[in-house]
This record gives sequence, C-alpha cells and structure tokens, in this order.
Amino acid sequence: MKVAIFADLHGRLLLAFKLVERYQRETGNQVDLILQCGDVGIFPELDHLDRATIRHANRDRSELGFHDFFVTPHPKAEEVLEKLNCDMVCVRGNHEDHEFLDQLETIYPDNSLFPVDCYQRVFVCKSGHIQCIETQSGTISFVGIGRIGDRKNRDHPPFIQVYERQAIRQTIRERPTIEVLISHDVPVDMTDPGYGLKELRPILDELRPAFHFYGHTGKPYSCVLDHNKVTQSVKVAELEYKRKEVLDDGVMVILTIEDEKSPTIEIVDAPWLKEYTKSNWLYID
Repeated sequence: MKVAIFADLHGRLLLAFKLVERYQRETGNQVDLILQCGDVGIFPELDHLDRATIRHANRDRSELGFHDFFVTPHPKAEEVLEKLNCDMVCVRGNHEDHEFLDQLETIYPDNSLFPVDCYQRVFVCKSGHIQCIETQSGTISFVGIGRIGDRKNRDHPPFIQVYERQAIRQTIRERPTIEVLISHDVPVDMTDPGYGLKELRPILDELRPAFHFYGHTGKPYSCVLDHNKVTQSVKVAELEYKRKEVLDDGVMVILTIEDEKSPTIEIVDAPWLKEYTKSNWLYID
C-alpha cells in the first residue's frame, strides 16, 4: 500500500492531485490514499477568507484553489481526478473556514471523517478519532489531530477545541494500534519553546506510531526520532512557492505499508517535480 503525504496546501489541492498522478505515471506505482497535514485552504466562500489568505492570494491566485476547483465541478480538476483512484484525507489547519467545517461535522455526527468538496474526493477527519481505511492494496490505521495549540489557552476556531481533547483522551484509553499520526501542529516545545500542541505528546507516548507527519512551522523537510524513541517525526515541506518558481525539497512523501514489514518512507525528488513551476503548474500534465 502506498500513501502520498502532503502538508500546507493553502489551496493547491489540484497541484497535489496532479503530482500524485504524475508519480503514478513515472513509477508505475499506484497511490492508494493521500494524507494531508492541514492548512488545506478550505474556503468555499471568498468572503470567509482570513487575513493571511487574502494577503497571499493577492500575489498568487492558487491560494483560492479550493474555491476555484473543488466547490463546483471544473474541467481541469475532473480531468486529473478521473485518472486517480485515491482520495485525500486531511486534518484541519489554522487557515480554513472553520464555520463551514463545523457545520459539516454536525451533518455527519456518526462519521469519523466527512467530505468537503463537490467530487466527494476530499475528506476531513475528526480530531482524535481512530481512522481505519481499507484499499485494494492494504489497510492503514491512523489518528489525525487538527488545528493548533496556544500558550494563552484561547479556544476560538483555529485552536483545538474541548470536544477534540475529549476524543483524544478516549482514543488513548482504547489504546489502538496505529501506524501513523498526522497533525497540523507539532508537539509543544519540539521546535520553539512554549509553542506547539500539548495534546500530541500523550498520543505519541502512549500509542507510539511508526510515523508522525506534520506541517505548520514553515521549516524545511526533516525526519528525526521522536522523544518516545519509536516514532519517526517527519516535517513535510509546504506545497507552496514562497516567492520562488520551483517547489522546495520534501513537499511530497510516499509512505509504503506492506504486510509483516515495518512501514517505510521516501521523499519524491525526481527531476520531473521541478517541472511544476509557479507559472505553469496549472497547465502542465
């Protein structure tokens, strides 16, 4: 089973799907699932944009990619999605329309994840819930933790909510076996003193997944051993151009899960990835 991992799309969902389709074409390996570490840029209504997204969108329209390609059917998106059998499962970041996502959560009260796009190909998983996704090539068990932590204990929408903390504690009590943890934020104090999401540490220490994938920090790709001495902690680079024409290294990671073998990862660093520049990625196959 192969899983593509992305972080911080900021509206570039179509680019992520295009890269997965190109990877399949170049390697002959089918991708069974896409996992995404938050800041998807889910803004179906442009009057709900936050200030940061407005600022970036003034320089780069692709920040509005969810609105442009995933709210109503669009030929460019349909053409790519028709070539793929995999869906994308995300956690919430801090740059999303949380009012819209809250409404969807209430529509699907009994589901651990819910669709957010017109194609039913992009799903947001509820924080703290056990996810078990079965594909033709295998099964993956993981937990997603969305949003971010806050040293000031604020509780408005970008920050983790009380009901999400309760779900995390319940999952820890059940002690499931999981291969992966995905989150938007990092464990508190991991990269900068006082910053991070304190709710991640109990998950890492008690459930000890093989991999933890995250984004948010703006730092480059890295892979280090977590404090629990078991989990590989992977910072996935943002899928954005940061005033450059080409993508940074480490924007796309492939996780391979095989029966009776430990999961492994590889960074996609093939020359074709650099073909997808800020100017042409929307038009290139």
